[in-house]
Amino acid sequence: MARRFNILENATDFDGFKAFMKEPRGGGSLDVSVAANIVEDVKNRGAVAVVEYTTKFDKLDLNVSTLASSQVDLEALASKCPENVKAAIKFAAKRIEYYHAQQMPSDHRFVDDDGVDMAWRWGPIDAVGLYVPGGRASYPSSVLMNAIPAKVAGVKRMVMVAPAPEGNLNPAVAYAALTVGITEFYPIGGAQAVAALAYGAGPLLPVDKIVGPGNAFVAAAKRIVFGDVGIDTIAGPSEITVVADGKNDPAWIAADLLSQCEHDPAAQSILITSDQGFAEKVEIAVKEQLESLSTQATATTAWENHGAIVIAPMDRAAQLVDIIAPEHVEFAVDDPEELVDSVRHAGAMFVGRYGPEALGDYVTGSNHVLPTSGAARFSSGLSSLDFMKRTSIQRISVEAFAALSEAAETLAIAEGLPAHANSVSIRKN
Repeated sequence: MARRFNILENATDFDGFKAFMKEPRGGGSLDVSVAANIVEDVKNRGAVAVVEYTTKFDKLDLNVSTLASSQVDLEALASKCPENVKAAIKFAAKRIEYYHAQQMPSDHRFVDDDGVDMAWRWGPIDAVGLYVPGGRASYPSSVLMNAIPAKVAGVKRMVMVAPAPEGNLNPAVAYAALTVGITEFYPIGGAQAVAALAYGAGPLLPVDKIVGPGNAFVAAAKRIVFGDVGIDTIAGPSEITVVADGKNDPAWIAADLLSQCEHDPAAQSILITSDQGFAEKVEIAVKEQLESLSTQATATTAWENHGAIVIAPMDRAAQLVDIIAPEHVEFAVDDPEELVDSVRHAGAMFVGRYGPEALGDYVTGSNHVLPTSGAARFSSGLSSLDFMKRTSIQRISVEAFAALSEAAETLAIAEGLPAHANSVSIRKN
């Protein structure tokens, strides 16, 4: 049974809830240690190490000179994708592309009051690695969410990796990859795939940035290679918070809570409501729906170990959401816009009773690669900007130099950097 916190009746439950939010969920020192050893091995031995780990973990034989397998062919796999799934992928891709095109920034140039000609220019990253998870589930939506923003940003080289245990790769993943224009693909996963993207392995040349969610070993490997390459974020287990009043159908809210529980045993679903009777109905509905889920074991573990129901006045809902800083939050109340305006920390908001988070996973167009584990306090979901970089441009005339030089020289001397000061003063004459 999910944890209960009744802030309406017991003020100390508020402190209990904050302590609950600090409990660890997945990923330990062993994951980091194993990932570090794999990354170092791939860094030293390249493709040979990648082949060995793929054989060991995925039971898949790769050609060391190509990192390809005769068992995994994107074109052949894509042809097996059902027509209705193909149509859904195309529909989602169109919406995702449109949404991310709206995010594209503009270059800017201006002359300030001192006559300095200032500007910045945006440009795409040259090469990115797209990690598409496998294992418990295989996600064509992850292909779309990672590749399309990169494509919109103008990235020229997109390298996709995805584990294919025993040669098994979801045909929908293959079709999604071809839909977004992937031409470089390797059936590898885990920490070894992250290391190969970062440092190169045989035919796989290094990339500049790695994006995409994965398991604890993938997250640990991304943390290790960061600095040698860029990364999007360290993704943790999935999360959802639902703020709901008693006017909702309890079965709807239960379904929304379970939509994240089925991702991972360490996933977290939290209901915030002021109606205790409604909360009890939701809990009953969760129990009933769990019995019919094919993902029952995973979802049950997540709900019982990390789920929570918080009974609290609605005027404290925004405060509670900000404490959680959830990956996803739903506002299923009469006046959701008040919460939209008040909540500061959330990866993605779903507003209104007809806004289940699952729509955002696939077809609203917004990205589903989002900050987890409270990271929404300081980071954002994946966007076109994550595949771009901004360069500052400063055009300095003689007159502009005259306006700037004295203050620059003074600050250089104050910082004890005489060469800095000299590079300014030497031009004065």
